[in-house]
Amino acid sequence: MSTLDEFAQQRLDRLSDDGLLRVPVETRRLDGVRAERDGKILVSFCCNDYLGLSQHPSVKQAAHEALEVFGAGAGASRLVTGNHPLYDDLERRLAAIKGTEAALVFGSGYLANLAIPPALTGAGDLIVADELVHASLHAGIPASRADALFFAHNDVDDCRRILEAERGKYRHCLILTEGVFSMDGDLAPLEALCDLAEALDCWMMTDDAHGLGVLGGGRGSAAQAGVGQRVPLQMGTLSKAAGSYGGYLCASRPVIDLMVNRARSLIYATGLPPAAVAASSAALEVIGHDAALVAAPMEKARRFCKAVGLPDPQSPIVPLITGDASRALDASAALATRGFLVIAIRPPTVPEGTARLRFTF
Repeated sequence: MSTLDEFAQQRLDRLSDDGLLRVPVETRRLDGVRAERDGKILVSFCCNDYLGLSQHPSVKQAAHEALEVFGAGAGASRLVTGNHPLYDDLERRLAAIKGTEAALVFGSGYLANLAIPPALTGAGDLIVADELVHASLHAGIPASRADALFFAHNDVDDCRRILEAERGKYRHCLILTEGVFSMDGDLAPLEALCDLAEALDCWMMTDDAHGLGVLGGGRGSAAQAGVGQRVPLQMGTLSKAAGSYGGYLCASRPVIDLMVNRARSLIYATGLPPAAVAASSAALEVIGHDAALVAAPMEKARRFCKAVGLPDPQSPIVPLITGDASRALDASAALATRGFLVIAIRPPTVPEGTARLRFTF
């Protein structure tokens, strides 16, 4: 065994000893509600396809038609050969649903978060972020070369303390938070954070991956909080409630034009497959016209929490904290024997001592 293999095996052994080893399990999604795993049909509570739009007839038809007309792949980056006509329709729809002047689609939400902070900030600037922002932002923040400070989760007073002490030392300041936190399902205090941003000349950015399609009448967490016009940078994904794939930023036209010129993960990455772009446009059409479907995930989450004695949920994500990783794994396995697919979420995805079952509706 080479030294590289020895290193890898030792790390794997430690992960296994700590109950943190991850192994992909072959799973076949059937209809957005059920999944087949190990030959057994399970009701799935682990998917972010909140509206089942990956299986919606009009979404699948749009993808099929785009595949037939444009082929399977984009061919190159959007600035070379990948900017096929479908992008314009999708970006107009995104800007409309978020109430912004323009929008830009990236290859994924992760790629968007890798690119946005470095495109807007650099040395001499400050980023102040919620400590629980997504791993993609924890990758994008250091890439910016800006100084970074983190405030306690959803703690506006802690954010204010940091800004009042530090803001005056820097040229620009970017405040980062998630609209809906993906592991806890709680909402950011967006109105109070917008107040801070405006008072101290900061730029506000939300990662609304889990808000689009299910909150604010489908428009997302900023709309739900009544601050849709006060958040100048609204990022999100098309891989969750929209049921397809890709990421986006909704912002002003000058900001979007700057991203086209400075966002490295857009400039140097191949464009999305045409079918994914077309499917996303069709999904946004459904979100804009089917209010009952948009409301369903929250209603089901409320019914579940009431039935099992949990607090009223803030989003369609409901965590059940077990604390210990092995307890979460055991609980997940027990649910599987009863016909339910509920995945155990363990560190480092969540902090030590907060392993959980994560139910999504």
